[in-house]
Amino acid sequence: MVIPAGAIPASISWLQAQVLFCWNNITTLTICFLLLALLLDYIIYRKRSIRFPPGPTPLPFLGNLLLFDLRKPHATVQHLSKKYGSAFSIQVGWNNYVTLSGFKIIKEALGQKAEDFADRPPVPLLSLAGYTKNCEGILMATYSSGWKEQRRFCVSTLKNLGMGKKTLEKKVSEEAGYLCSEFKSQEGFPFNPQNLVNNAVGNIICILTFGERFEYSDKTFLKLMNLARALMKATTGILPQMMAVGSWFSYMPGPHRKLKIIYNDISAILRDIVNEHKKTRDPTFTRDLIDAFLEEMEKVKGNPESSFNEQNLIKIIYEWVAAGTETTSSTILWGLLKMVLHPEIQKKVHEEIEKVLGKDKVPMMEDQANLPYTNAVIHEIQRCADITPFALPYITRQDTEVDKFVIPKETIIFNHLSSVLKDETMWEKPHQFYPEHFLDANGQFIKREAFLPFSAGRHACPGEPMARMELFIFFTSLLQHFAFCIPENHPRPKEDRVFALTVTPPPFQICAIPR
Repeated sequence: MVIPAGAIPASISWLQAQVLFCWNNITTLTICFLLLALLLDYIIYRKRSIRFPPGPTPLPFLGNLLLFDLRKPHATVQHLSKKYGSAFSIQVGWNNYVTLSGFKIIKEALGQKAEDFADRPPVPLLSLAGYTKNCEGILMATYSSGWKEQRRFCVSTLKNLGMGKKTLEKKVSEEAGYLCSEFKSQEGFPFNPQNLVNNAVGNIICILTFGERFEYSDKTFLKLMNLARALMKATTGILPQMMAVGSWFSYMPGPHRKLKIIYNDISAILRDIVNEHKKTRDPTFTRDLIDAFLEEMEKVKGNPESSFNEQNLIKIIYEWVAAGTETTSSTILWGLLKMVLHPEIQKKVHEEIEKVLGKDKVPMMEDQANLPYTNAVIHEIQRCADITPFALPYITRQDTEVDKFVIPKETIIFNHLSSVLKDETMWEKPHQFYPEHFLDANGQFIKREAFLPFSAGRHACPGEPMARMELFIFFTSLLQHFAFCIPENHPRPKEDRVFALTVTPPPFQICAIPR
Protein backbone atom coordinates (compact mmCIF):
# COMPACT_ATOMS: atom_id res chain seq x y z
CA MET A 1 0.00 0.00 0.00
CA VAL A 2 1.51 3.37 -1.05
CA ILE A 3 1.10 6.31 1.36
CA PRO A 4 0.54 9.70 -0.40
CA ALA A 5 3.20 12.24 0.47
CA GLY A 6 0.62 14.76 1.64
CA ALA A 7 -0.81 12.25 4.12
CA ILE A 8 2.40 12.20 6.14
CA PRO A 9 2.22 14.63 9.10
CA ALA A 10 4.90 17.28 9.17
CA SER A 11 5.91 16.15 12.64
CA ILE A 12 7.12 12.82 11.23
CA SER A 13 10.70 12.89 10.02
CA TRP A 14 11.73 11.77 6.59
CA LEU A 15 13.42 8.63 8.07
CA GLN A 16 10.31 7.71 10.04
CA ALA A 17 8.25 8.10 6.91
CA GLN A 18 10.51 5.75 5.00
CA VAL A 19 10.29 3.13 7.76
CA LEU A 20 6.51 3.38 7.79
CA PHE A 21 6.42 3.13 4.01
CA CYS A 22 8.60 -0.02 4.03
CA TRP A 23 6.61 -1.61 6.85
CA ASN A 24 3.35 -1.10 4.99
CA ASN A 25 4.82 -2.60 1.85
CA ILE A 26 6.20 -5.62 3.72
CA THR A 27 2.80 -6.17 5.34
CA THR A 28 1.10 -5.93 1.95
CA LEU A 29 3.54 -8.38 0.37
CA THR A 30 3.13 -10.81 3.27
CA ILE A 31 -0.66 -10.74 2.96
CA CYS A 32 -0.40 -11.24 -0.80
CA PHE A 33 1.98 -14.17 -0.30
CA LEU A 34 -0.35 -15.80 2.23
CA LEU A 35 -3.35 -15.37 -0.05
CA LEU A 36 -1.40 -16.82 -2.98
CA ALA A 37 -0.25 -19.75 -0.87
CA LEU A 38 -3.81 -20.41 0.31
CA LEU A 39 -5.02 -20.33 -3.30
CA LEU A 40 -2.24 -22.70 -4.37
CA ASP A 41 -3.05 -24.98 -1.46
CA TYR A 42 -6.72 -25.02 -2.50
CA ILE A 43 -5.91 -25.66 -6.17
CA ILE A 44 -3.54 -28.52 -5.36
CA TYR A 45 -6.06 -30.14 -3.05
CA ARG A 46 -8.93 -29.73 -5.53
CA LYS A 47 -6.98 -31.09 -8.49
CA ARG A 48 -7.74 -34.62 -7.33
CA SER A 49 -9.87 -36.61 -9.71
CA ILE A 50 -13.34 -37.79 -8.82
CA ARG A 51 -11.99 -41.35 -8.38
CA PHE A 52 -9.10 -40.29 -6.17
CA PRO A 53 -9.33 -42.01 -2.75
CA PRO A 54 -11.37 -39.99 -0.23
CA GLY A 55 -9.90 -38.50 2.92
CA PRO A 56 -10.20 -35.81 5.59
CA THR A 57 -10.22 -32.15 4.56
CA PRO A 58 -6.71 -30.71 4.98
CA LEU A 59 -5.75 -27.47 6.73
CA PRO A 60 -3.84 -24.88 4.71
CA PHE A 61 -0.06 -25.49 4.71
CA LEU A 62 -0.23 -28.26 7.35
CA GLY A 63 -2.61 -30.56 5.52
CA ASN A 64 -3.66 -33.45 7.78
CA LEU A 65 -0.42 -33.71 9.75
CA LEU A 66 -2.11 -32.76 13.04
CA LEU A 67 -4.41 -35.80 12.78
CA PHE A 68 -1.53 -38.20 13.43
CA ASP A 69 -0.43 -39.51 16.80
CA LEU A 70 3.20 -40.16 15.86
CA ARG A 71 3.63 -42.47 18.86
CA LYS A 72 0.89 -44.72 17.44
CA PRO A 73 0.51 -43.85 13.74
CA HIS A 74 -0.96 -47.27 12.97
CA ALA A 75 -3.87 -46.48 15.33
CA THR A 76 -4.57 -43.27 13.38
CA VAL A 77 -4.45 -45.18 10.10
CA GLN A 78 -6.83 -47.84 11.46
CA HIS A 79 -9.29 -45.12 12.47
CA LEU A 80 -9.10 -43.39 9.07
CA SER A 81 -9.39 -46.65 7.11
CA LYS A 82 -12.56 -47.54 9.05
CA LYS A 83 -14.01 -44.15 8.17
CA TYR A 84 -12.88 -43.84 4.54
CA GLY A 85 -12.30 -47.43 3.36
CA SER A 86 -9.47 -49.59 2.01
CA ALA A 87 -7.83 -46.63 0.23
CA PHE A 88 -7.81 -43.16 1.71
CA SER A 89 -5.84 -39.99 1.04
CA ILE A 90 -4.19 -37.47 3.30
CA GLN A 91 -2.29 -34.27 2.61
CA VAL A 92 0.92 -33.18 4.36
CA GLY A 93 2.21 -29.79 3.34
CA TRP A 94 1.29 -29.73 -0.35
CA ASN A 95 1.93 -33.41 -0.94
CA ASN A 96 -0.82 -35.99 -1.47
CA TYR A 97 -0.44 -39.42 0.12
CA VAL A 98 -2.54 -42.55 -0.25
CA THR A 99 -2.70 -45.36 2.30
CA LEU A 100 -3.81 -48.83 1.18
CA SER A 101 -5.32 -51.20 3.76
CA GLY A 102 -6.47 -54.80 3.62
CA PHE A 103 -5.24 -57.91 1.83
CA LYS A 104 -7.27 -57.51 -1.36
CA ILE A 105 -6.08 -54.03 -2.40
CA ILE A 106 -2.47 -54.47 -1.22
CA LYS A 107 -2.22 -57.76 -3.09
CA GLU A 108 -3.39 -56.01 -6.25
CA ALA A 109 -0.98 -53.09 -5.79
CA LEU A 110 2.11 -55.16 -4.97
CA GLY A 111 1.13 -58.12 -7.15
CA GLN A 112 -0.55 -57.38 -10.48
CA LYS A 113 0.42 -53.67 -10.39
CA ALA A 114 3.88 -54.11 -8.82
CA GLU A 115 5.65 -52.24 -11.62
CA ASP A 116 3.46 -49.16 -11.05
CA PHE A 117 4.39 -49.15 -7.36
CA ALA A 118 8.09 -49.97 -7.72
CA ASP A 119 9.68 -46.57 -7.14
CA ARG A 120 10.65 -44.83 -3.90
CA PRO A 121 9.92 -41.15 -3.24
CA PRO A 122 12.84 -38.74 -2.86
CA VAL A 123 13.60 -37.88 0.78
CA PRO A 124 15.71 -34.71 0.98
CA LEU A 125 16.56 -35.34 4.63
CA LEU A 126 18.51 -38.48 3.71
CA SER A 127 21.13 -36.20 2.20
CA LEU A 128 22.13 -35.59 5.83
CA ALA A 129 23.36 -39.18 5.84
CA GLY A 130 25.19 -38.76 2.52
CA TYR A 131 22.52 -40.26 0.25
CA THR A 132 23.10 -39.05 -3.30
CA LYS A 133 22.85 -40.40 -6.84
CA ASN A 134 24.72 -43.73 -7.16
CA CYS A 135 24.97 -43.73 -3.37
CA GLU A 136 21.42 -44.58 -2.28
CA GLY A 137 21.85 -47.88 -0.46
CA ILE A 138 18.95 -50.26 -1.05
CA LEU A 139 16.06 -49.60 1.34
CA MET A 140 15.07 -46.13 0.09
CA ALA A 141 16.81 -46.20 -3.30
CA THR A 142 14.81 -45.01 -6.29
CA TYR A 143 13.81 -47.55 -8.94
CA SER A 144 16.99 -47.04 -10.93
CA SER A 145 19.67 -49.14 -12.58
CA GLY A 146 21.77 -48.62 -9.44
CA TRP A 147 19.07 -50.07 -7.19
CA LYS A 148 18.54 -53.05 -9.52
CA GLU A 149 22.29 -53.61 -9.61
CA GLN A 150 22.59 -53.56 -5.82
CA ARG A 151 19.54 -55.74 -5.18
CA ARG A 152 20.85 -58.39 -7.59
CA PHE A 153 24.23 -58.18 -5.91
CA CYS A 154 22.80 -58.59 -2.39
CA VAL A 155 20.55 -61.53 -3.31
CA SER A 156 23.35 -63.38 -5.15
CA THR A 157 25.90 -62.60 -2.41
CA LEU A 158 23.59 -63.90 0.31
CA LYS A 159 23.19 -67.13 -1.66
CA ASN A 160 26.93 -67.42 -2.24
CA LEU A 161 27.58 -66.87 1.46
CA GLY A 162 25.24 -69.68 2.43
CA MET A 163 21.67 -68.41 2.61
CA GLY A 164 19.51 -71.52 2.27
CA LYS A 165 22.55 -73.79 2.66
CA LYS A 166 23.98 -75.95 5.43
CA THR A 167 26.97 -73.62 5.87
CA LEU A 168 24.85 -70.74 7.17
CA GLU A 169 22.57 -73.09 9.10
CA LYS A 170 25.60 -74.29 11.01
CA LYS A 171 26.64 -70.72 11.85
CA VAL A 172 23.13 -69.84 13.06
CA SER A 173 23.00 -73.04 15.10
CA GLU A 174 26.37 -72.26 16.71
CA GLU A 175 25.20 -68.76 17.59
CA ALA A 176 22.02 -70.20 19.09
CA GLY A 177 24.29 -72.31 21.30
CA TYR A 178 26.14 -69.19 22.51
CA LEU A 179 22.80 -67.51 23.20
CA CYS A 180 21.56 -70.50 25.20
CA SER A 181 24.79 -70.41 27.25
CA GLU A 182 24.14 -66.77 28.08
CA PHE A 183 20.57 -67.56 29.11
CA LYS A 184 21.82 -70.43 31.27
CA SER A 185 24.32 -68.14 33.00
CA GLN A 186 21.37 -66.16 34.41
CA GLU A 187 20.79 -69.18 36.68
CA GLY A 188 17.02 -68.86 36.64
CA PHE A 189 17.04 -65.30 37.99
CA PRO A 190 14.96 -62.56 36.34
CA PHE A 191 16.61 -60.77 33.42
CA ASN A 192 15.76 -58.67 30.37
CA PRO A 193 16.61 -60.75 27.26
CA GLN A 194 16.70 -57.81 24.82
CA ASN A 195 20.46 -57.17 24.63
CA LEU A 196 21.39 -60.86 24.49
CA VAL A 197 18.93 -61.60 21.69
CA ASN A 198 20.01 -58.45 19.82
CA ASN A 199 23.67 -59.49 20.06
CA ALA A 200 23.00 -63.03 18.84
CA VAL A 201 21.03 -61.89 15.79
CA GLY A 202 23.52 -59.09 15.12
CA ASN A 203 26.33 -61.64 15.03
CA ILE A 204 24.72 -63.47 12.11
CA ILE A 205 24.70 -60.22 10.12
CA CYS A 206 28.33 -59.62 11.16
CA ILE A 207 29.38 -63.12 10.01
CA LEU A 208 27.90 -62.46 6.57
CA THR A 209 29.13 -58.87 6.33
CA PHE A 210 32.48 -58.87 8.15
CA GLY A 211 33.35 -62.58 7.98
CA GLU A 212 33.46 -63.04 11.76
CA ARG A 213 31.35 -63.10 14.90
CA PHE A 214 32.07 -61.02 17.98
CA GLU A 215 32.06 -61.82 21.67
CA TYR A 216 29.03 -60.24 23.31
CA SER A 217 31.36 -58.10 25.43
CA ASP A 218 33.38 -56.75 22.48
CA LYS A 219 33.40 -52.93 22.70
CA THR A 220 33.35 -52.29 18.94
CA PHE A 221 30.51 -54.77 18.47
CA LEU A 222 28.44 -53.27 21.30
CA LYS A 223 29.00 -49.76 19.99
CA LEU A 224 27.89 -50.84 16.51
CA MET A 225 24.75 -52.53 17.88
CA ASN A 226 23.88 -49.50 20.02
CA LEU A 227 24.40 -47.10 17.11
CA ALA A 228 22.24 -49.27 14.84
CA ARG A 229 19.45 -49.13 17.41
CA ALA A 230 19.93 -45.37 17.83
CA LEU A 231 19.72 -44.96 14.04
CA MET A 232 16.32 -46.67 13.95
CA LYS A 233 15.12 -44.49 16.84
CA ALA A 234 16.44 -41.27 15.27
CA THR A 235 14.80 -42.12 11.94
CA THR A 236 11.49 -42.58 13.74
CA GLY A 237 11.93 -39.15 15.31
CA ILE A 238 12.08 -37.50 11.89
CA LEU A 239 9.05 -39.25 10.41
CA PRO A 240 7.07 -35.98 10.20
CA GLN A 241 9.82 -34.40 8.11
CA MET A 242 10.24 -37.57 6.03
CA MET A 243 6.50 -37.57 5.30
CA ALA A 244 6.70 -33.95 4.25
CA VAL A 245 9.24 -34.79 1.57
CA GLY A 246 9.76 -31.89 -0.79
CA SER A 247 7.84 -29.39 1.35
CA TRP A 248 9.08 -26.64 3.65
CA PHE A 249 8.94 -29.01 6.68
CA SER A 250 12.01 -30.80 5.35
CA TYR A 251 14.22 -27.76 5.83
CA MET A 252 13.25 -26.82 9.37
CA PRO A 253 15.68 -27.37 12.25
CA GLY A 254 14.84 -30.30 14.49
CA PRO A 255 15.76 -33.82 15.71
CA HIS A 256 16.79 -34.92 12.23
CA ARG A 257 20.18 -33.26 12.86
CA LYS A 258 20.95 -36.17 15.18
CA LEU A 259 20.71 -38.51 12.19
CA LYS A 260 23.88 -37.05 10.70
CA ILE A 261 25.83 -37.50 13.97
CA ILE A 262 24.81 -41.16 14.26
CA TYR A 263 25.58 -41.77 10.59
CA ASN A 264 29.07 -40.29 10.99
CA ASP A 265 29.75 -42.47 14.06
CA ILE A 266 28.62 -45.66 12.30
CA SER A 267 30.52 -44.74 9.15
CA ALA A 268 33.76 -44.30 11.08
CA ILE A 269 33.52 -47.85 12.49
CA LEU A 270 32.55 -49.38 9.16
CA ARG A 271 35.23 -47.48 7.22
CA ASP A 272 37.91 -48.94 9.53
CA ILE A 273 36.57 -52.44 8.90
CA VAL A 274 36.46 -51.86 5.13
CA ASN A 275 40.05 -50.53 5.14
CA GLU A 276 41.20 -53.62 7.02
CA HIS A 277 39.48 -55.79 4.41
CA LYS A 278 41.34 -53.98 1.65
CA LYS A 279 44.63 -54.91 3.30
CA THR A 280 43.80 -58.58 3.95
CA ARG A 281 41.55 -59.45 0.97
CA ASP A 282 42.45 -62.48 -1.14
CA PRO A 283 40.97 -62.03 -4.67
CA THR A 284 40.71 -65.82 -5.04
CA PHE A 285 38.57 -66.28 -1.90
CA THR A 286 35.50 -64.22 -0.95
CA ARG A 287 35.05 -64.18 2.82
CA ASP A 288 32.00 -61.94 3.15
CA LEU A 289 29.86 -59.19 1.67
CA ILE A 290 32.63 -56.58 1.94
CA ASP A 291 35.04 -58.75 -0.06
CA ALA A 292 32.35 -59.38 -2.69
CA PHE A 293 31.61 -55.65 -2.97
CA LEU A 294 35.30 -54.70 -3.22
CA GLU A 295 35.65 -57.23 -6.03
CA GLU A 296 32.80 -55.55 -7.93
CA MET A 297 34.44 -52.16 -7.34
CA GLU A 298 37.58 -53.45 -9.03
CA LYS A 299 35.57 -54.53 -12.07
CA VAL A 300 33.97 -51.10 -12.58
CA LYS A 301 36.99 -48.99 -11.68
CA GLY A 302 36.95 -45.75 -13.67
CA ASN A 303 33.16 -45.80 -14.20
CA PRO A 304 31.69 -42.88 -12.20
CA GLU A 305 28.12 -43.97 -13.05
CA SER A 306 28.43 -47.30 -11.24
CA SER A 307 26.74 -47.81 -7.88
CA PHE A 308 29.71 -49.91 -6.75
CA ASN A 309 31.62 -47.30 -4.78
CA GLU A 310 32.90 -47.14 -1.22
CA GLN A 311 30.29 -44.64 -0.01
CA ASN A 312 27.50 -46.93 -1.18
CA LEU A 313 29.19 -49.92 0.46
CA ILE A 314 29.08 -48.12 3.82
CA LYS A 315 25.36 -47.41 3.41
CA ILE A 316 24.52 -50.96 2.38
CA ILE A 317 26.43 -52.36 5.37
CA TYR A 318 24.64 -50.24 7.95
CA GLU A 319 21.27 -50.92 6.31
CA TRP A 320 22.02 -54.65 6.63
CA VAL A 321 23.15 -54.30 10.23
CA ALA A 322 20.35 -51.98 11.39
CA ALA A 323 17.39 -53.50 9.53
CA GLY A 324 18.58 -57.13 9.62
CA THR A 325 19.25 -57.10 13.34
CA GLU A 326 16.28 -55.08 14.55
CA THR A 327 13.57 -56.99 12.66
CA THR A 328 14.57 -60.53 13.64
CA SER A 329 15.56 -59.74 17.24
CA SER A 330 12.26 -57.88 17.81
CA THR A 331 10.32 -60.91 16.53
CA ILE A 332 12.20 -63.28 18.86
CA LEU A 333 11.54 -60.96 21.81
CA TRP A 334 7.83 -60.96 20.96
CA GLY A 335 8.05 -64.75 20.82
CA LEU A 336 9.51 -65.01 24.33
CA LEU A 337 6.87 -62.60 25.61
CA LYS A 338 4.07 -64.64 24.03
CA MET A 339 5.45 -67.83 25.59
CA VAL A 340 5.37 -66.47 29.15
CA LEU A 341 1.90 -65.01 28.58
CA HIS A 342 0.58 -68.28 27.07
CA PRO A 343 2.13 -71.10 29.13
CA GLU A 344 -0.34 -73.64 27.69
CA ILE A 345 1.04 -72.98 24.18
CA GLN A 346 4.62 -73.07 25.47
CA LYS A 347 3.88 -76.49 26.99
CA LYS A 348 2.69 -77.85 23.62
CA VAL A 349 5.85 -76.55 21.94
CA HIS A 350 8.00 -78.23 24.62
CA GLU A 351 6.18 -81.52 24.14
CA GLU A 352 6.59 -81.49 20.35
CA ILE A 353 10.28 -80.53 20.48
CA GLU A 354 11.01 -83.20 23.09
CA LYS A 355 9.22 -85.83 21.02
CA VAL A 356 10.97 -84.96 17.74
CA LEU A 357 14.39 -83.64 18.80
CA GLY A 358 14.85 -84.78 22.37
CA LYS A 359 17.25 -82.76 24.52
CA ASP A 360 20.43 -83.13 22.50
CA LYS A 361 19.70 -82.97 18.75
CA VAL A 362 20.59 -79.53 17.40
CA PRO A 363 17.61 -78.00 15.52
CA MET A 364 18.18 -77.59 11.78
CA MET A 365 15.88 -76.47 8.97
CA GLU A 366 15.26 -80.09 7.93
CA ASP A 367 13.44 -80.55 11.25
CA GLN A 368 10.90 -77.85 10.46
CA ALA A 369 8.58 -80.23 8.59
CA ASN A 370 8.47 -82.55 11.60
CA LEU A 371 7.61 -79.71 14.00
CA PRO A 372 4.32 -78.39 12.55
CA TYR A 373 3.01 -76.95 15.83
CA THR A 374 6.29 -75.17 16.64
CA ASN A 375 6.40 -73.84 13.07
CA ALA A 376 2.80 -72.61 13.40
CA VAL A 377 3.63 -70.86 16.67
CA ILE A 378 6.59 -69.06 15.06
CA HIS A 379 4.41 -67.88 12.16
CA GLU A 380 1.68 -66.73 14.56
CA ILE A 381 4.31 -64.82 16.56
CA GLN A 382 5.28 -63.02 13.34
CA ARG A 383 1.65 -62.30 12.51
CA CYS A 384 0.79 -60.92 15.95
CA ALA A 385 4.11 -59.12 16.47
CA ASP A 386 3.49 -57.28 13.21
CA ILE A 387 6.85 -55.55 13.61
CA THR A 388 6.64 -53.49 10.40
CA PRO A 389 3.12 -51.99 10.41
CA PHE A 390 3.92 -50.02 7.26
CA ALA A 391 6.06 -50.93 4.31
CA LEU A 392 8.51 -48.18 3.42
CA PRO A 393 6.73 -45.69 1.10
CA TYR A 394 6.41 -46.09 -2.65
CA ILE A 395 5.66 -43.49 -5.30
CA THR A 396 3.57 -44.28 -8.35
CA ARG A 397 5.53 -44.32 -11.61
CA GLN A 398 2.45 -43.55 -13.72
CA ASP A 399 -1.28 -43.03 -13.37
CA THR A 400 -2.64 -46.32 -12.13
CA GLU A 401 -5.96 -47.88 -11.17
CA VAL A 402 -6.32 -49.98 -8.03
CA ASP A 403 -9.67 -51.45 -7.08
CA LYS A 404 -12.14 -48.66 -7.97
CA PHE A 405 -9.64 -45.82 -7.46
CA VAL A 406 -7.42 -43.87 -9.83
CA ILE A 407 -4.09 -42.83 -8.31
CA PRO A 408 -2.10 -40.21 -10.26
CA LYS A 409 1.55 -40.45 -11.15
CA GLU A 410 3.99 -39.38 -8.39
CA THR A 411 1.57 -40.01 -5.53
CA ILE A 412 3.29 -41.36 -2.42
CA ILE A 413 1.82 -44.67 -1.24
CA PHE A 414 1.88 -46.28 2.20
CA ASN A 415 0.93 -49.96 2.41
CA HIS A 416 -0.53 -50.72 5.82
CA LEU A 417 0.80 -54.26 6.35
CA SER A 418 -0.89 -54.51 9.78
CA SER A 419 -4.23 -54.46 8.02
CA VAL A 420 -3.20 -57.56 6.05
CA LEU A 421 -1.96 -59.53 9.05
CA LYS A 422 -5.13 -58.58 10.98
CA ASP A 423 -7.58 -58.66 8.06
CA GLU A 424 -10.89 -59.92 9.48
CA THR A 425 -11.86 -61.44 6.13
CA MET A 426 -8.68 -63.56 6.00
CA TRP A 427 -8.08 -64.75 9.58
CA GLU A 428 -10.42 -66.65 11.92
CA LYS A 429 -9.25 -64.86 15.08
CA PRO A 430 -7.22 -61.89 13.80
CA HIS A 431 -6.89 -60.15 17.17
CA GLN A 432 -5.90 -63.21 19.22
CA PHE A 433 -2.71 -65.26 19.51
CA TYR A 434 -3.97 -68.40 17.78
CA PRO A 435 -1.34 -70.79 16.28
CA GLU A 436 -4.16 -72.84 14.73
CA HIS A 437 -4.28 -70.19 11.99
CA PHE A 438 -1.39 -72.15 10.44
CA LEU A 439 -2.63 -75.71 11.08
CA ASP A 440 -5.07 -77.84 9.13
CA ALA A 441 -7.62 -80.23 10.62
CA ASN A 442 -4.89 -82.91 10.90
CA GLY A 443 -2.48 -80.65 12.76
CA GLN A 444 -0.20 -80.16 9.76
CA PHE A 445 1.34 -76.81 8.92
CA ILE A 446 -0.35 -74.78 6.17
CA LYS A 447 0.70 -71.58 4.41
CA ARG A 448 -1.64 -68.59 4.44
CA GLU A 449 -2.00 -66.20 1.52
CA ALA A 450 -2.41 -63.16 3.78
CA PHE A 451 0.84 -63.83 5.66
CA LEU A 452 2.99 -60.93 4.43
CA PRO A 453 5.34 -59.88 7.27
CA PHE A 454 8.17 -59.38 4.75
CA SER A 455 6.00 -57.23 2.45
CA ALA A 456 5.72 -58.04 -1.28
CA GLY A 457 6.36 -56.51 -4.68
CA ARG A 458 9.63 -55.23 -6.11
CA HIS A 459 10.95 -54.17 -2.69
CA ALA A 460 10.06 -57.30 -0.70
CA CYS A 461 12.72 -58.12 1.89
CA PRO A 462 15.69 -59.79 0.11
CA GLY A 463 16.80 -61.38 3.39
CA GLU A 464 13.52 -63.24 4.00
CA PRO A 465 15.00 -66.78 3.68
CA MET A 466 17.76 -65.90 6.14
CA ALA A 467 15.29 -64.34 8.61
CA ARG A 468 13.08 -67.45 8.46
CA MET A 469 16.12 -69.62 9.20
CA GLU A 470 17.17 -67.47 12.16
CA LEU A 471 13.67 -67.39 13.65
CA PHE A 472 13.24 -71.16 13.46
CA ILE A 473 16.66 -72.16 14.78
CA PHE A 474 16.90 -69.52 17.54
CA PHE A 475 13.32 -70.00 18.79
CA THR A 476 13.42 -73.81 18.66
CA SER A 477 16.82 -73.94 20.38
CA LEU A 478 15.65 -71.69 23.21
CA LEU A 479 12.44 -73.65 23.75
CA GLN A 480 14.38 -76.93 23.60
CA HIS A 481 16.60 -75.90 26.51
CA PHE A 482 14.44 -73.63 28.66
CA ALA A 483 11.03 -73.15 30.19
CA PHE A 484 10.20 -69.44 30.35
CA CYS A 485 8.05 -67.85 33.03
CA ILE A 486 7.15 -64.55 34.64
CA PRO A 487 9.39 -63.92 37.67
CA GLU A 488 7.73 -64.48 41.04
CA ASN A 489 6.07 -61.36 42.46
CA HIS A 490 6.55 -59.52 39.16
CA PRO A 491 3.54 -57.99 37.36
CA ARG A 492 2.31 -59.58 34.17
CA PRO A 493 4.34 -58.11 31.28
CA LYS A 494 2.48 -55.65 29.08
CA GLU A 495 2.03 -56.06 25.34
CA ASP A 496 2.08 -52.36 24.53
CA ARG A 497 3.61 -51.71 21.14
CA VAL A 498 6.66 -49.43 21.09
CA PHE A 499 6.60 -47.86 17.63
CA ALA A 500 9.81 -47.12 15.72
CA LEU A 501 10.50 -48.15 12.14
CA THR A 502 9.89 -51.57 13.67
CA VAL A 503 7.61 -52.34 16.61
CA THR A 504 9.27 -53.78 19.70
CA PRO A 505 7.67 -54.96 22.94
CA PRO A 506 8.20 -52.80 26.03
CA PRO A 507 11.11 -53.96 28.27
CA PHE A 508 10.20 -57.06 30.25
CA GLN A 509 11.80 -59.51 32.68
CA ILE A 510 11.64 -63.29 32.38
CA CYS A 511 13.15 -66.34 34.06
CA ALA A 512 14.79 -69.02 31.89
CA ILE A 513 14.59 -72.36 33.73
CA PRO A 514 16.86 -75.06 32.21
CA ARG A 515 14.95 -78.17 31.11
